[in-house]
This record gives sequence, C-alpha cells and structure tokens, in this order.
Amino acid sequence: MTIIFLTLMILIINILLVILLNLISKKSFSDREKSSPFECGFDPKNPARLPFSLQFFLIAVIFLIFDVEITLLFPLIMTLNISNIFNYMMITSFFIMILIIGLFHEWNQGALDWMY
Repeated sequence: MTIIFLTLMILIINILLVILLNLISKKSFSDREKSSPFECGFDPKNPARLPFSLQFFLIAVIFLIFDVEITLLFPLIMTLNISNIFNYMMITSFFIMILIIGLFHEWNQGALDWMY
C-alpha cells in the first residue's frame, strides 16, 4: 500500500511541477532581437521553403566527413604500442592518403572555392 501511495505522490508532484513551469515560462512580450536568427543563416520571418546556399551545405558535409574520419584515427593512436610498426604505418598511410585524395577531389570540384 505504501508503494502505491509513494508512486501516486511522485506522480502528483511531477504534474504540479510541469504545470508550474509551463505557467512561469510563458513570455509576455516579443522582442525583435530574441526572435532574430543567431548564426544559423535563416530568417524566421521568411518562408521556410526558400533555398539555402549550396556552398554552406557542401562545407557542412565536408566538415562532417572529416570529423568522422578524425574519430576513426583515435583507435590507430591507441593501438600504436601493441601493433606491428610496419602494419601500423601502412594502414595509417593508406588512411591519410584517402583523406588527402578526398580533399583534392573536393578542391578540384570547386566545393572549397568561395569566389565565383
């Protein structure tokens, strides 16, 4: 019986806190600076279906690719002491060569060129 009572009390306290926070957090006025975009590049007052810059998209994709590949380098660093140095150098060189080839490919395709 006490478990049901405690569960009911916890539920009531949670509901009261949610109601209280919803009442407190309501904004009473709209400020122009508060509703303006901050470093996102989108104006909230324009329609949402306007196209955005392709250069911004390409740079974001390149950042994500290289960010993921940098996280793949960490296990190579951690296994340096326990692996064969020749195999380690071959795998690391191959991995970095793929990164450099990808970077040159993006450069030749014009994804990194900001001037038209």
